Parts: sequence; structure tokens; C-alpha cells
Amino acid sequence: MTDLSVSNASGRLFTAGGPNTTRNNGAALVAAALLGAGALWLGGAISPTQAALFLVGGLLGLTLYHASFGFTSAFRVLIADRRGTGLRAQMLMLAIACALFFPVLADGSLFGQPVRGLIAPVGTSVVVGAFLFGIGMQLGGGCASGTLFTVGGGNTRMVVTLAAFIAGSVLGAYNLPWWQTLPSLAPISLVESFGWQAALGLSLAVFAGIAGLSAVLEKRRHGRLVAAGTDATRAGVGRFLRGPWPMLWGAVALALLNFATLALAGRPWGITSAFALWGSKALMAGGVDVASWPFWQQPGNAKALGESVMADVTSVMDFGIILGALLAAGLAGRFAPGWRLPLKSFIAALVGGLMLGYGSRLAFGCNIGAYFSGIASGSLHGWVWIVAALAGNWVGTGLRPLFGLAVERTPRQTAC
Repeated sequence: MTDLSVSNASGRLFTAGGPNTTRNNGAALVAAALLGAGALWLGGAISPTQAALFLVGGLLGLTLYHASFGFTSAFRVLIADRRGTGLRAQMLMLAIACALFFPVLADGSLFGQPVRGLIAPVGTSVVVGAFLFGIGMQLGGGCASGTLFTVGGGNTRMVVTLAAFIAGSVLGAYNLPWWQTLPSLAPISLVESFGWQAALGLSLAVFAGIAGLSAVLEKRRHGRLVAAGTDATRAGVGRFLRGPWPMLWGAVALALLNFATLALAGRPWGITSAFALWGSKALMAGGVDVASWPFWQQPGNAKALGESVMADVTSVMDFGIILGALLAAGLAGRFAPGWRLPLKSFIAALVGGLMLGYGSRLAFGCNIGAYFSGIASGSLHGWVWIVAALAGNWVGTGLRPLFGLAVERTPRQTAC
């Protein structure tokens, strides 16, 4: 069998069954109502900023769904079939984000508000965690952002992945102090080390080099760059609302929305810290003394554990992503959950989710917090993360057939 989300020749994700000719009005209306009501409640009960972050999360979910911006499929088709459309879109996203972030982070404030990047240590835990996360991406069927937007879009297999993701995050939070005793370098900021202009120039050169190399590999395998293959039957507002979007639209939108997160929250977009919080709060409700864990005794973490999840920026944005994807799926006429899940696929989702959660805690983030926002912050650990995660994706791609999961390959071009 294949994943419940399958990729076309360009590595873009599409919900199985194709688009319907009519909108799923019920799903779209429920999502819109929850987004509106949630924003109003958050604005009064927490703060207008928290309400705005919730809506930014909704826009992120809509963008991820309509642009089919899946990191997992992009890495898989690059490894298995040398198709680099998704990777090149990521390089554009990172280039825009770095151009926006670096000067602001060097200044230390944005619109009068203090801002900081996501800078983390570079050590054993990052390498091991990112490697495990990479395997988990391929077995679980998604990354952190991919798990949330496919759950919102109606992919029931990814509910299993998300549940296991949360459990793995809690275990990772419990074990993290031991991993932090292993060899590690202090956090390294390229912006602070080289100045933002030099750091930006170096980063842009690397992005261009990676994009160029992916194009060379793709042409060598296929004789040409494989077309993106998006549905161009809609145009204007109709295409914006119902999708699908070109992947490059998604790259630009994600970079801008991450910058909006920086402006509102004072730090970039993250996802997985909320999973550890949700799971730990559930254990605490069951009588487990998670507050005594070293992870939850750190000041910021202790504050989050003691407050409502609705006061947690990452949690609120995650909820927004799910609802934004639900809205997008409804508008696109693609919201049609299926409940049949073969045993092998269930096991892969369970194992993959656990690896995703555990790995993200060890690596101080996921494909968003460590890779996207880490590199956009100028953190060296973001670059270490992607190298180790790609190695894990290579292993995970090789393991997929054992669980009945597809590995997309296109026929080689032959000379006439």
C-alpha cells in the first residue's frame, strides 16, 4: 500500500482520491468558525497578540496544505529519485527568511520589541536526535509541520503519528538531561560570529549551491528538470482560496509568516515543544510528578507547565495550523477522512511518531524549530540538524517498503 498522502512526480503531496468538484462546506465552515471564535476568545482571555499568533498559525496551516509543502516527501524523492523541486523551494524559503531575520536579529529588536533567534548547542544530542527524526519522518509519514497539516486535512493515519509524536516528546524531555552530559559545543550564532551581512552572504551562497546541485543531479537522472505539475485550472482568488498553489508560493508565504511570528512572539516559529507540554500535562493530570523532572524545572518550561496551554505560544499556533489545514481541505473539496489502516502502516506510524518526538527533543527542535527557524536565526545547529536528518531520511526511505509504504520513482529517460 501507499501512504494516505501520495506524491506526484514532483514530490508534492496530494490527498488520495483527488479534488472534489465542490467544496466540503461543512468542514470549511467549522474551521472558519473555530478560527474566528478562538481568536476572539484569546484576544479577551489572554492577549490580542496571542489571538494574532493563533491566526498566523491558521495561515500557516492553509499555506502548508494548499502548497503541499511537505519536507518528508521532498527529502524522499530527492534521495530515491534525485528530484529536487521540494528542496529548491526550501532553499528559496530559507533565503527569504534569512534576508528578513539576520538584520533584525543583529539589531535585537523589531518594531520596538526585543527579538531573539532560536540558537541551540551543537553536540551529540543534536546529531543523534536529528538522525532519529529523519527516520521517523519516513516511517511516520510526515515531519512536525506535515503531521499537523495532514491531521487537519483529514489524514487519519497521521493521528496515530501525532499521538506517538507526543509520547516520544515526553520521553525525550525526560531523557534530555542525560544527553546533555555528552560532548557538545556551546550555541554558535553565525550572525554574532561574522556580522549579519557576511553571514547572509555566506548563507545565500550555500542555498544557491544546494539548489544548483539538486538541479544537476535531477538532470543527470532524468535528462531534464521534472515539471511541478500543479493544477492550473483555477486562477485569481479562486486558486488562492481553493488551491493548489505552486510550491514557490508556499515558500514565500512560509518565510513571511515566520517573520510575522518573530514580530509578534519575539522569537521564530516552532512546533514540537508544545507536544512535550501536552503529553506532560496529561501525565500530570494522571498523578505523575513531571514537575520534578529537570526539563520542567527550567524557568521557561516550568512557567509553561504551570499555565494553561492556551497561554503557550507554540500550542496556540499548532492549534491554528490544524484548523487552517482543515479550512484549506474544506475549501479544496478534499476533506474525506478514511478509517481503514493496515497493520503494517499502523506500526510504521507508531514507531515513526515515537522517533519524531524523541528526536525532536534531543535535537532542540524539528524541521521547523531546528532546521527552518534555526538556520533563519543563524544557528549552526540548524545546519548540523539538516545533515544528520538527511542521513536519517536515507535510512528511513530504505525501510519504507518493509511496512508497505511507497517510495516514489519515475522511469529513467532513455535515448531515442
